[in-house]
Amino acid sequence: MADHNWVVELFQSIDDKNIDLFSSFLGQNCIFRFGNQPAVKGADEVSKFVAAFFDSIHSLKHEISESWFQQDAVICHGMVSYTRHDQSVLTVPFSNIFRIENDKVNEYLIFADTSQLYR
Repeated sequence: MADHNWVVELFQSIDDKNIDLFSSFLGQNCIFRFGNQPAVKGADEVSKFVAAFFDSIHSLKHEISESWFQQDAVICHGMVSYTRHDQSVLTVPFSNIFRIENDKVNEYLIFADTSQLYR
């Protein structure tokens, strides 16, 4: 079952842009949606999508304010800072919902306004 350490490890894999470690959290049939973008289905496709996102920015850093744990879900929120390739930074609030099945993320929903990220 997911716990505080699980959340820390997951977000560290993201902040490190470690796609292999990030992918290890995903269930084979994972559904992933980032903001208002179309959902991506399947662990391999999610990994490709996230790897492309990692390449599109210089770095990112999450500051998690709170997390809530249910039997089959984790909800967390905080602030995320994206550093663009030109070194400018966008910081926005985020919330994530993770549905967990067999200790893997089966549904991964990100709620953040990244509309200014590529401007």
